[in-house]
Amino acid sequence: MSDHRQITGKLVIATHNAGKLREMRDLLSLYGIEAVSAGELGLPEPEETGTSFAENAAIKAHAAAKASGLPAFADDSGLAVDALGGAPGIHSARWAGPDKNFARAMEAIDQMLRDHGATTPARRRAHFVSALCVAWPDGHTEDFEAIVEGTLVWPPRGDAGFGYDPMFLPDGHERTFGEMTAEEKHGLPPRGQGLSHRARAFMKLAEACLAK
Repeated sequence: MSDHRQITGKLVIATHNAGKLREMRDLLSLYGIEAVSAGELGLPEPEETGTSFAENAAIKAHAAAKASGLPAFADDSGLAVDALGGAPGIHSARWAGPDKNFARAMEAIDQMLRDHGATTPARRRAHFVSALCVAWPDGHTEDFEAIVEGTLVWPPRGDAGFGYDPMFLPDGHERTFGEMTAEEKHGLPPRGQGLSHRARAFMKLAEACLAK
């Protein structure tokens, strides 16, 4: 028997990001968990003052659990580019600006890579990170983290997914996250490969805290 606390019943997804919400709902529905979003409950977005993905996920999960009186599930994720010293990292969403213009953010990353002379695939290595935190109103937390390695391509390809997906080519694949269906990108076994960073972190969480 694991020492992890089990998630049952209703769960708040502490995000106001429609793309993340869709992915998390897809993943949780397999386990019969009813998910309501922080946005639907009208919960405020806390200021993300952490210095790591895990810290920011915990800030969001604790705030939503406290405000709703329900267990809350938060993800903090982003793109870390090797040649840029791990940037944009925890500032991935911020690089897109208040208007969430990821096309502009992707252009900025590509231009910075060119400025660094990073024009070959070997010099354009990057990885997506996902840190998941489940927090309960009593302060208990469960934390999980995973990454997926890949290469950044230019021009971006595909209009599925969200964020930096169209420029991220995961290792061992010929299509970017932006060209993959939701099932291909984050579908869990046996239907999918659990390919994305969020799916990989979620599989760890599911094994510890969810009963099928």
